[in-house]
Formats: sequence, C-alpha cells, structure tokens
Amino acid sequence: MLQHAHHSHFQNYIGGKMLPPISGHYIDNYNPAVGEVYAHIPDSDERDVAAAVVAARQAFTAWANTSLDERSRVLLKIADLIEQHLPTLAAAETEDSGKPLGLSVNLDIPRAAANFRFFATGAPHFSAESHQMPGVAINYTLRRPVGIVGCISPWNLPLYLFTWKIAPALAAGNCVVAKPSEITPKTAYLLSEICVEAGLPAGVLNIIHGYGPKVGQAIVEHPHIKAISFTGGTKTGAEIARIAAPMFKKLSLELGGKNPNIIFADCDFDDMLQTTVRSSFSNQGQICLAGSRILVEQSIYEQFKEAFVAQTKQLKIADPMNPDTNIGAVVSKQHAEKILSYIQLAQQEGGTVLCGGKAVQPLGRCSNGWFIEPTIIEGLHFTCRTNQEEIFGPVVTITPFATQDEALQYANSTPYGLSATVWTQNLTRAHRFAEQLECGIVWVNCWLLRDLRTPFGGVKNSGVGREGGWEAFKFFTEAKNVCIKT
Repeated sequence: MLQHAHHSHFQNYIGGKMLPPISGHYIDNYNPAVGEVYAHIPDSDERDVAAAVVAARQAFTAWANTSLDERSRVLLKIADLIEQHLPTLAAAETEDSGKPLGLSVNLDIPRAAANFRFFATGAPHFSAESHQMPGVAINYTLRRPVGIVGCISPWNLPLYLFTWKIAPALAAGNCVVAKPSEITPKTAYLLSEICVEAGLPAGVLNIIHGYGPKVGQAIVEHPHIKAISFTGGTKTGAEIARIAAPMFKKLSLELGGKNPNIIFADCDFDDMLQTTVRSSFSNQGQICLAGSRILVEQSIYEQFKEAFVAQTKQLKIADPMNPDTNIGAVVSKQHAEKILSYIQLAQQEGGTVLCGGKAVQPLGRCSNGWFIEPTIIEGLHFTCRTNQEEIFGPVVTITPFATQDEALQYANSTPYGLSATVWTQNLTRAHRFAEQLECGIVWVNCWLLRDLRTPFGGVKNSGVGREGGWEAFKFFTEAKNVCIKT
C-alpha cells in the first residue's frame, strides 16, 4: 500500500484510476526545508476537470442511494487507513510543507483521520424536520445531496483542510472533484491511494492536481459542479464568488484572518504565555487562526513583552524532520520573500523588531531552505498596514491598551473577522467580549481548541458560510419541502 510513496511523478485520481495529466506537463514540487525539487505533479487543466466531472456524474446516483451504513463504513475505513499510515503521511506532509514533523504527527494527520471519522459517524444521525398543520396537512423536509461539488484547499494544513471539506461532502452523498494546493500535493496524492484501498467506489472522489488559475478556475466554472467549498486567500475567494455567483452555485468560503489576541492583567499569566507562543508561531504562523495582533493591558505590558521575547528566543529553528524542532521552513521561496517584505514595511511604519526579523539558514541539509526567525514587533499604530493586512508568517505585533473599549476598538479594526482569543479570569468581561468581537470564533483562555461539532468560519473579509457539524451537512445538501394534505 502507498506503493507510489516514492514515485517522483504524482498522478491525478479520476474515476478510481491514477492517471497522468492530459497535457503531459508537470510542475516542480519543492521541499522548502532544503530548497530543492523532489517530485513533479500534474499540470492539469480544464480537460482533466471535465474528465473528473464525467466520472463523478456516472458515480453519483449509486453513491447518493448507497445506504447510510455502507457510506459510513467506507469513510471509516479511510479514517483507519490514514491512522495506519500515519508515519508515511506525516513525513510526506513535512517534506512538502516544511512544518515540524512533531506537528504533522500530532496535529495534521490525526485531524485528517478525525475528519473522516467524525462525518462518517455523523451521517447516520443527520435528520430533517417535519411540520404538522393539525387536521390539514403534514410537511416534511427531504435533504438530498447537492450532486457534484468542488472542494479546493490550501497549503498550510494540507491533508487536514482537504479532508475537512471532502469528508462531509462524501458523507452527505455527493461526489467530489477536489483540488489540493499545488504547493503541498503529496498527502492528497497518497489519499487517492488510500481511497482505492478502502474500496471507495470509482468516481465518488476525484483529485486533480495543478495551478489555481487552470484547475481551480475550471472547477468553479464547470456548469455541473453545483457547490464550491474553498479555503484560501481573500483575493482568490472574491474571484471565485465573481464566477460562481451568477451561476447560482452554493458557496462556502473560508478566507484570511488577522486575529486579535487580547490579554488582560488578570489572566493566568503562565498559561497565557505558553499558549500565546503557540498561537503566534505554530506552523511558522501559517495558520488562518493565528493570533497575529497581540493586545496587552498596559499594567502588564512590560512584563509580558520581556517574558514573550525570552520564550520566543528559546524556540528551536531547525530541520523540520528533527523531532525537537519548534519552527520549520515556510512553505516557499516566494512566501518567504513576502513575509520578509512585511517585516521591512513594519520598520518603515515605525515599528521596532524586538526579536527575529531575518531569514536564517540552519546547518546541514537545510542550508538552502526557506526559514524565517519568529519575529515580534512593537510600536505600531493599530491602523497601519502591518496591523491590517494578513502576513501569514511567523510575525506578530504587540500593542498596549488602556481600557476595555480601546481593546475592543483595536480588535475590531481590521477588514477580517475569523477568530479572536481573550485572556481574562473576569467572567462578565469574557462574555461581553465574546459578544462584541466581530468574528466567527472566540477562544477564551485557550487557542485552537476544536470541537468538530461547532460552526467554523468568519465574518467580514474572512468569508461566508460555516463548516463543521450539521452546518457542513446542510451546506452539502439541498432542502426540499414536501406538503401532503391529510
């Protein structure tokens, strides 16, 4: 199993088969920790997408009518196989993305298995409503799968977010045409082999590799693809909406974040400090939920600053394959350049770099990799570009605040509204902030503590729609009211 794990030319998964791209062209796939090409992925186009849609349409009726127990069984088998192949998948994730192996082993791959298990077990319990008009009629709701759906996922949590979309779509009875990020395609490629082994019927899931403007756009434009679930940048989300809205497709868009981490003087300081280091720099800060704007009550600002800088300087930047590495490589050369340009901008805007701020070359095999020191910047106004634009790297700003109202004003000042974290022991304040923060997710005295039943998503430029729990099943089904006169 996973016999192609060392295959240097990945293939598309269409109609249950591993196929080369119709174009015959391939894209270089880099290992960001060593800065070298290690594999090649299909440079697919609208022809490969069209073939996938044909396969999905052929498979749809049978899959939609497969019993809930059988659908559940196949998806649980996929979850089991992901767990069985955890070492291979985790190594692939780290090789592709540069993230520390510990993160792939403990977060990314277990969460991918959990996504399948969660939605597989949820499907048999998904029920619909009935509304009785006594003595007149009974109304009941049928929820049918949408049909063929498109799932497009990003490079930061590759298998984790790919499966977060695919699992509910399949569990609800849809067939899927999916595009993983071309920057981190390997675990999606290995997932196609797992699906074959699990006995997922041909055409139910199709995975097409390639560039967004070719493959992603072809998925969004295809008239037979009725819903699009996308996680990625806000600009791309706007482009998808522009194409899909006039075609009346269902849209779920999980976009950027510029999340505030609001720290009050009455917090549990040690717990807050450990968690803030994680929410700032976990996955090299390449998480849409990262707390990138740290707002600290004035009375503890100096104490926090000193402790936070000291803790950050302890983080080990090294080969991501080392088990004790804290900070790995950022995902690509282009992304590294973008992050470094924001650090320069912050200094032009009057910010002071308290630690980090530079690219760094670990010794040994990673001497040409794309690594950036975890960076803390102070002294910036809350309206400046550094505090308003998503950097998506190991860069955070720290800003003191005097009053609760000031903290709230700063927190809500960006065009984004994905998540926020509040650190306080004051119950009244926690509830007040939870209500008044403009975002879709608020963590109080924690960060990235995830219950998969809860609605997940943002407001403002962070997107539209919610994923998770029944929200996902509702998105991937269409409701039909049936009224029968009694």
